[in-house]
Amino acid sequence: MNFISDNAYGAAPQILASLSAANSGTETSYGEDAASARLAEKLAAIFEHEIAVFPVVTGTAANALALAALCPPYGAVLCHKDSHIAVDECAAPEFFTGGAKLAQLEGDGAKLAPRAIEQALARFGGGVHSPRPSAVSITQATELGTVYKLDEIRAIADTAHKHGMTLHMDGARFANALVSLGCTPAQMTWKAGVDALSFGATKNGALCAEAVIFFDKARAEDFAYRRKKAGHLVSKMRFISAQLEAYLENDLWLANARRANALAKALGGGLSAIAGVTLAAPVEANGVFAWMPKALAARLHKQGAKFYDWMVEPERVMARLIVSFATPEADVAKFIEMAKS
Repeated sequence: MNFISDNAYGAAPQILASLSAANSGTETSYGEDAASARLAEKLAAIFEHEIAVFPVVTGTAANALALAALCPPYGAVLCHKDSHIAVDECAAPEFFTGGAKLAQLEGDGAKLAPRAIEQALARFGGGVHSPRPSAVSITQATELGTVYKLDEIRAIADTAHKHGMTLHMDGARFANALVSLGCTPAQMTWKAGVDALSFGATKNGALCAEAVIFFDKARAEDFAYRRKKAGHLVSKMRFISAQLEAYLENDLWLANARRANALAKALGGGLSAIAGVTLAAPVEANGVFAWMPKALAARLHKQGAKFYDWMVEPERVMARLIVSFATPEADVAKFIEMAKS
């Protein structure tokens, strides 16, 4: 029973098959291949917008390079204090922006709100003595498994744009958030005011494939150079693009996300019915965050369940349980029964 991360499971069979197919014959290198061209067309159709698309291998590269295109070295990126870019990316955003500051804000449910952004901006009043607020970055779904609603995204985008900033979305679990809201990719991005997206696939069935998407091509003018300098212009790019092609084919990405979300709902529902266990946040994507007595968490670990003790207090633990598209239903049922007993 592995609930540590959706990265713990492998790739979807359809995506592995796409790699074998891409291995046949010869192709032009460095992204000039047919698969990369088809992928750009497919994503433009899915997002209902003319876009600039840049496949990369990791989510950290997608986030850091996207922010580097949106924020100058003397700028600031406003983000939640628990965001992946602030906590888990080893200062890559600061490095690739050339030294921009990450302004880490508070927010319930791991979400930013316009009020918090406005309050933070009041602290950047020193002219050239302060970094220039240049971008806002939100995570969809968040690090607490919550999902920004469409009106929340629009409100943040309006606030950012009013102050001359752009809005970046870290979509490592983009598909999980999308099926949770039941909206279109366009509605959750550019129609809500998002300027750039880190489009994640690795956590939802790909082997190693992400993409940076700009909804205004002018913002991507120098991105090709940034990607090359960062070592993410893969010579055999067809193998990255083929993964993303297969991911989108026949809505595999949405089916995978729906299954993961449904299992998380079942897990959260089962745990919340147990005395002494309470959910730390509503289950809105594929993550469950549950407070439980320390003794219970210890017993579950001892019995072979793998999960993070996300927060530890004197008497209780917040367990982070992430469900994958490939998590067996039996593992969810077994974990609930173990917790009950």
